Amino acid sequence: MTSRLLQRSLGSPDYDGIRRALRDDTSTPVISERGLEVRVAVVPLFTHDGRQAVRVSSTVPLTHVLVDVDSATGTDVTLLVPEVDAPRALTLECRDESGVVGTARVTVTPQRKWSVFVVHHSHLDIGYTDPQGTVLRHHLDYLDAAVRLAEETASWPDDAKFRWTVESSWPAQKWLAARPAEAVESFRRLAREGVIEVTALPFQLHTEACSTEELHRQLRFARESGLPVTSAMHTDVPGAVVGLVDALSAAGVRYLAAAHNWAGRSVPYLHGGDKLTRPFRWRAPSGNEILVWFTDTPHGMAYMEGNTVGLTDSYELADDLLPRYLAALATRGYPYGPGTFGWQGPDAPREPYELDVLHLRVQGAHADNAGPSIVPASIARRWNEQWAWPRLRSAVNSDFFAHVEERHLDRLAVHEGDWTDWWADGLGSGARPLGYVRRAQSALRVAETLHTLAGVDVTAQVDAAYDGVALFNEHTWGAANPWEDAEEAGDSGGLQWTRKSSGAYQAQDDAADLLHAAVRRFAAALAEGEGRPAFAVFNPATRARTDVVRAFLPRDVVPVDVPIALVDARTGETVPHHEEFVDPDDWPTRPIGRHVHAVVRDVPGFGHVRLDVVRAQAQPPEPVEPPGDAVIENEFYRVAYDVREGHISSVFDKRAGRELVNGEAAAGFGQYVYDQYATAPHFNHLSGHVGAHDRTLLGDRAIGRHATVTECRRTAVGERLVVELRGKGVDWIRTTIELYYGVPRLDLTYRLAKQGTPAKEAVFLAFPFAAGPPSAWELTGGVGGPDVPRVPGSAAYMLPIRHWLAFEDPELTVAWATLEAPLVQLGTIHMPYAPFPPTLDQEDGTVYSWALNNIWDTNFPAQQQGETTFRYAVASEAGAPARRLGAAAAAGLTEPFVGALVTDAAPAVTTYASVDHPDVLITSIGQNGVRLQSLAAEPVEATVVLGNETTTVRLPACGVAVAEGTRL
Repeated sequence: MTSRLLQRSLGSPDYDGIRRALRDDTSTPVISERGLEVRVAVVPLFTHDGRQAVRVSSTVPLTHVLVDVDSATGTDVTLLVPEVDAPRALTLECRDESGVVGTARVTVTPQRKWSVFVVHHSHLDIGYTDPQGTVLRHHLDYLDAAVRLAEETASWPDDAKFRWTVESSWPAQKWLAARPAEAVESFRRLAREGVIEVTALPFQLHTEACSTEELHRQLRFARESGLPVTSAMHTDVPGAVVGLVDALSAAGVRYLAAAHNWAGRSVPYLHGGDKLTRPFRWRAPSGNEILVWFTDTPHGMAYMEGNTVGLTDSYELADDLLPRYLAALATRGYPYGPGTFGWQGPDAPREPYELDVLHLRVQGAHADNAGPSIVPASIARRWNEQWAWPRLRSAVNSDFFAHVEERHLDRLAVHEGDWTDWWADGLGSGARPLGYVRRAQSALRVAETLHTLAGVDVTAQVDAAYDGVALFNEHTWGAANPWEDAEEAGDSGGLQWTRKSSGAYQAQDDAADLLHAAVRRFAAALAEGEGRPAFAVFNPATRARTDVVRAFLPRDVVPVDVPIALVDARTGETVPHHEEFVDPDDWPTRPIGRHVHAVVRDVPGFGHVRLDVVRAQAQPPEPVEPPGDAVIENEFYRVAYDVREGHISSVFDKRAGRELVNGEAAAGFGQYVYDQYATAPHFNHLSGHVGAHDRTLLGDRAIGRHATVTECRRTAVGERLVVELRGKGVDWIRTTIELYYGVPRLDLTYRLAKQGTPAKEAVFLAFPFAAGPPSAWELTGGVGGPDVPRVPGSAAYMLPIRHWLAFEDPELTVAWATLEAPLVQLGTIHMPYAPFPPTLDQEDGTVYSWALNNIWDTNFPAQQQGETTFRYAVASEAGAPARRLGAAAAAGLTEPFVGALVTDAAPAVTTYASVDHPDVLITSIGQNGVRLQSLAAEPVEATVVLGNETTTVRLPACGVAVAEGTRL
């Protein structure tokens, strides 16, 4: 009794309840009297001799007779009638021992003859159900079993042979490296024969966390394995970046099977998801397209849809449920009714499924990380012996797509643009390690470039570092119950997050190590003889720019008591600089010397300028406090801070004569905003059960207060203001505002001493611009904007951007860039629960950086703490195209100048690579050539120069390319 009480009281459904709902929703009551109920379902079942099925169920055993056609006795029976090509009315009589207890008219309608491709796989969560290492070892065991089952069923009918799809290629890579040669050859043979298929993605990624270059590198297996890899799977995560289309296409992958779990807060059916037909052709701005099948929770718990209809349990259960499921697909938008799955259910109209072919995923058990089972193939074998239609085929993933491509491609809808991920909000639950990973993504591009220029091939090391970055971006960010700290199973939250977050820190260290080595190797390659010390200041961005360089001058190169000056070797002019000494009394554990800061003008893109270190008459002047109360400025901007209110009150563009801050906005510029929600922690999947139609669940909102100016200084290179505040959720907030002389950019750094708490919370940093809505923003592999197409059903209340967004009007373009924090909300702050109502009036020019949050109840960490840094930049320029200014503003954060210690024998200035189109960026230089990415909304042609080599490259809209003809 107690167990039934609990089961019926809690919100999440069990399979029995889901299946009961399907039976009820796909049958019609035809007799109901004195406790007797008889229900009828006309289902798409056909025998080999040309009859079709009518299912009859009753609450007590009866003899059910379709008069003059067929009869059977029981509570659940199948009656067979000759196949109809038009509706046919028949009489149903239900009899017991005393005679007829009821009659009804039943209309038998024509039914589709389905082909069902049953795709057996295991959803790879690297963690969640067990610690990560345990999960991976299990998946290797699954591949052992898959090979055995494939060989054991080799003599079965072709449609029934056991087939296995490896959802993610990483376990296959590990397995191929760890098994005997004979086993490996068996695996490769089965792959060539189409019995086992390895799909393209290494694991299931939060693709919006990936850089474009990282995404392409993660498909190396598809290009290099020697296996036939033509399809990919994207499981669990409800969305993917537009750049995935180009990355898959470049790897020769034509098909994508997506399975979107709507657990959490995702409600695509409320945002156009009802218009997303299955299958569809997903097209990128480049013109590349892939064929996509997707399933989702209302279609049967996403990647559990085959399990839901019994294909893992028994033939009898599948025989009952699968025909009902197919009938429901053919007659209504969703086969299950609203609320069936226990969270926000579908309540928007949707057209029924049109085709007579179905991709149906199945796992060996009703769980993530489940192993292979002979049951689905056994069911297919018995099914096809019993029924002519539907025809079940035990299939690999690409089988379905090849069938559809051959028969239905021209009739499929085309959808374009980003498929914005509903789970991207979870990235804010691990803000500190995410910041480390995003810094590593930038450092790796620069490190590979400098190594290549130095003549050193580090492709393998860079690939390995990107693999570490991608492992953090893999979608499993915590255990099923992340607040627990057991040693195994879904309660091993502490262990799982320790390993996950340490991977991020390791990835950043690996990138930093590669960059550290690259700078030394680059410097060594420039050495042409003895001479005075100098710095080669390298600009890793595409365009020439003026910016600050920070370099270290060891005391064993120049004693710290010797005054120095920096001289631009191009002109002989002295470059003002500022020094910060590393005092051995304060830092005996660090290299001793001085950190030199200087603004270097007009450094060519992908080039260097030499600054000579010469003896000076005196040490550079000490910093002074600029005049004015909490005000700093340079040639381009004047920035004022309101200490009483705790935010920036003014950013005045001197060139444009225009204020950039909306002083009438609800929040101040750069203001710390802390929201806490009135929902309880430590309840698995609670957020998916919670609906918010107003601000009732916004328990508290607070801002940073008690601001104190801790530093305001002017040096030879610029001016800096540091303010410290107190606020809820943190021990302190430190805001650093910097302007450099000659640099048309405002730099902002926020460092939070975050307090750990299981409370549901979010931190925003507000940036209200005196502008209209943004016109463009950077995505992984594309550029978004208010008029840029998106896949129907994409997340609408937030944006996971790469690094920049921009506002454009006829008089002035303004760009805002972020380094560590990718999540933004535009114009207002939304409640984080569906359907995401706003909590403030809309202000088109306000950007809320969603710096961190704790709103998940599973799969993401339950709390976060510690010092965490967020860096931003603001730039403005009259007449600048939004995309170009956005990229330029971000370059100061993502591509800072590199100072390599050399001698004055090095060249005074060198340009290593250039591209002539203003909308084409060089992202890095590797052994395969110069890598390019276009920001343009249309195809462009660009001329690329590397050293003495020149080549012309045509790039598709927002596309990537490698200028392979240009190699050092």
